[in-house]
Amino acid sequence: MSPVEASYADVIVVGGGSCGAVVASRASENPDCRVVLVESGPGPSSDGTYPPEIIDAHVLPVGPSSPWISTYRAELTPEITRWISRGRVLGGSGAVNGGYFVRGRPRDFDAWPASWSFDDVLPFFLQSETDLDISGEWHGRGGPMPVARTPRGVQNEITKLFHDAAITLGYPGDPDMNDPTSACGIGAVPLNVVDGRRVNTAAAYVLPVLYRSNLDVFTETTALAVLFDGTRATGVEVVRNGRVSRVIAPSVVLCAGAVRTPQLLMLSGVGPADHIAELGVPVVLDHPFVGREFSDHPEVGVHYRAPLPFEPASPLQEVLHVDDLEIRPYTAAFDRLIPGLPIGDPMIGVGLMRSDSRGDITLVSADPMVAPIVKYRYLESVGDRRAVQAGLDRVAELLGTLSRRHPIEVLEVRGDPLLSRLGTSLHLSGSCAMGNDNGVLDDRLHVQGIEGLMVADTSAFPVVPTRGPHATAVMLAERAADFLSASMT
Repeated sequence: MSPVEASYADVIVVGGGSCGAVVASRASENPDCRVVLVESGPGPSSDGTYPPEIIDAHVLPVGPSSPWISTYRAELTPEITRWISRGRVLGGSGAVNGGYFVRGRPRDFDAWPASWSFDDVLPFFLQSETDLDISGEWHGRGGPMPVARTPRGVQNEITKLFHDAAITLGYPGDPDMNDPTSACGIGAVPLNVVDGRRVNTAAAYVLPVLYRSNLDVFTETTALAVLFDGTRATGVEVVRNGRVSRVIAPSVVLCAGAVRTPQLLMLSGVGPADHIAELGVPVVLDHPFVGREFSDHPEVGVHYRAPLPFEPASPLQEVLHVDDLEIRPYTAAFDRLIPGLPIGDPMIGVGLMRSDSRGDITLVSADPMVAPIVKYRYLESVGDRRAVQAGLDRVAELLGTLSRRHPIEVLEVRGDPLLSRLGTSLHLSGSCAMGNDNGVLDDRLHVQGIEGLMVADTSAFPVVPTRGPHATAVMLAERAADFLSASMT
């Protein structure tokens, strides 16, 4: 990768993850546009290849000793905290996750600005992908991201048993979860995985175009703050190898993720004025909703034991959608999927895909290396608790049906049946949301009240979609690049 030497660019993209890789690649298609992509984590090796643990879709390299992640402590409820991992590598969390690539459903976009209807965003979904299984008007054929499903014949045993149990109980089949008419049922998960190899957006969008003379990729380079002249963004201050420098550009696009992007905005003086001022950060613009009112998908797990052989597989090959729930039969215990975890038992997860809970991200220090506080406020509403309990009841019924063919032992839990098994889907969204009066961003992803500054990652979503956000994030990045290109002509 190029050393940090450029002092000027036309566009600076902060964050080389699932969205930043897309924006940088698309923006650099214009040979007259000089693009600098800044990523805090490492990139591929000098020969342009990723190590096996990044490529192998059967492994999640997010364990305690992983060099490919950063962690922060999150408060799921006032009594429950968890260490949360996010990708810190060129390719971002999409380089270390399970490869789930399901689009948001059309009704999800009802909560977005009017210019973001499903009809408006479909062309960008199509532009981003090549569906290797299904053709037709709903599926892309020439995009960088491959989309494939695990064929029934090579699914592992627990997936097959779960599928059969769901069909026996009368749940419909859902053969194409990326069809906009898909609503519920059991079916194969669209994955950005081909032949067991996880394909992240940096591998799909950036590595093939590193030859471009107008694209510089600075890895292991951390953005410290956005620079301003009044209320106009003028560049980014960065640190690499202990040396602080500045990259100057008229356009800055933050793609640092739904935790780091609002943190960086607040550290730069854009956020709730009282909050950032008390930490000694000079206020550039009072933006009360930076870091506020984010959403995510709480998940409650049901652990069990069964005499089934371990078969390496993507973490999720099929899921069941019913009501506002996603029921997830993980293909193995997490110690088999995540190196370094203690031995555990396999799990079926109940994800609540439309939750009442809203959380906040707040600074604890003006030091950009200190993680902010992330409070989820999960399961505070009666409706959320009822919905998750209904999901647990469905899992009990599925396991009861499955046990007719295999001995299944459901493990009991102590304490609150929901809180004792509570986790998060790691789908945090909306911490710098688009909106009208209260939106941090306008409907073209510009920070309202600031010139030259955009946000293009899941923090821009008004609310988390009712499916995992990865495919929707890539779509948003494609459209952000389109907006950026239009603004520069």
